[in-house]
Amino acid sequence: MSTSRFAIFVDLENAGAKVETLNNVLEKVKIRGDILMGKVYGYTEKFGALKELLLSNTFTVVPSLRYGVAQKNNADILLVLDAMEVAYTNPLIDSFCIVSGDSDYTPLVGKLKSMGKFVLGISRSEVASSIFINACNEFLFLESVTVRRAPEKAKKSSEENGSGGETELLKLIESILDDHNEEEIFASELKGILLRLRPDFNEKRYGCNTFGKLLTKLSQKYGVIKVRSDNYNVMVSLAAETAEEGKAKAQLTPENWVEVFREQLKHYKEDGFERINPSILKADIQGLYPDFQEKNVGYKRFSDLLKALEKEKVLALEMDQQKNMLIKML
Repeated sequence: MSTSRFAIFVDLENAGAKVETLNNVLEKVKIRGDILMGKVYGYTEKFGALKELLLSNTFTVVPSLRYGVAQKNNADILLVLDAMEVAYTNPLIDSFCIVSGDSDYTPLVGKLKSMGKFVLGISRSEVASSIFINACNEFLFLESVTVRRAPEKAKKSSEENGSGGETELLKLIESILDDHNEEEIFASELKGILLRLRPDFNEKRYGCNTFGKLLTKLSQKYGVIKVRSDNYNVMVSLAAETAEEGKAKAQLTPENWVEVFREQLKHYKEDGFERINPSILKADIQGLYPDFQEKNVGYKRFSDLLKALEKEKVLALEMDQQKNMLIKML
C-alpha cells in the first residue's frame, strides 16, 4: 500500500488561531498520508498558543511583517515560491495541502497538478473562492474539519463503564474510517494512520497484546466498528446501522428544530468562526439528522428557514461581495 507524502502550507489568517482547529486540519492530512514538511505564514504573537503544536509537528514559521498596503500579498507570494521550490527540488513529496481559499492560489494549484502532484485545499467557507475549490483535487471546508461528534453508542457506554480513553480512541478510529475512500481498510493500514496521528499509541495501554484483539474488543463493547477476517487479513469498517437504531434516531420537528440549529451555530462560534456559508450548516444538520427536510419544519426553502432563525435572533444574514448569503454568528 502506498502512502501519500504531503507538504502543507498554512495561511494562519485564514485558518485562525485555535489549537484545536489547526490540530484537526493536521489530522485530516495525516489520515491521507505522511506530512514530510510544513510551513505557516503570517505568524504573530497572537498565535502564541500554537507554538507547541507547530514545534511538535516540525513546522517552519514565516512571521508577519506589517508594512505597507501590500503586506498580505507578500505572504501569498512567499507561499507560492516555497511551494514551487518544494515541487521542483523534493521528489519525495507527491501531495500538497494549501490551507487558504484565496483564488490567487489557483495558478499554483494548476502548476502543481501539471507536475503530477495531488492538491488538497482547506479553507473557511466565508472566504473560499469557488475557482480555488474547483481547481483542487480535493477540497474541505474548515468548519466541517473542525466540528466533530463523538459516537453516541460509545459515549453512552463510556459513561456507564468509565472508559474515557477507549472512547477517545474509538472516536479517532471512527473519524479515520469515515474519512477513508474505501468502505473498509486493512487493520495494518489503520494502525499506520493511528501512529501518524498519535505516535505514542500502543494497544497494550488498552489491555490488549495485539492490535487485532483491541479492535475486536472495541467492536464487541461499543458496536460502532465492524471487524472481520479475510484470508488472514483483518479488515475494519464502520458498523452498519440496524433498522431499530435507525427508527430510534431523533428527528427534527417544528417544536425542537430551532434549538438544534442554535446548538450547531454555538459550536461554530466556539471554534472561532464568525461567519459561515449556509451550505455548511445544512450539510452538518443533515449529518446529524439524515431525514431533515425544510418542509418537515414548515418551510419551502432553506433560505426561508434561515430568515425565520434571523427573526428569532439565532443568527444574522449578510451578503458578501459576490451577493452570496453568509450566516453571521450572534
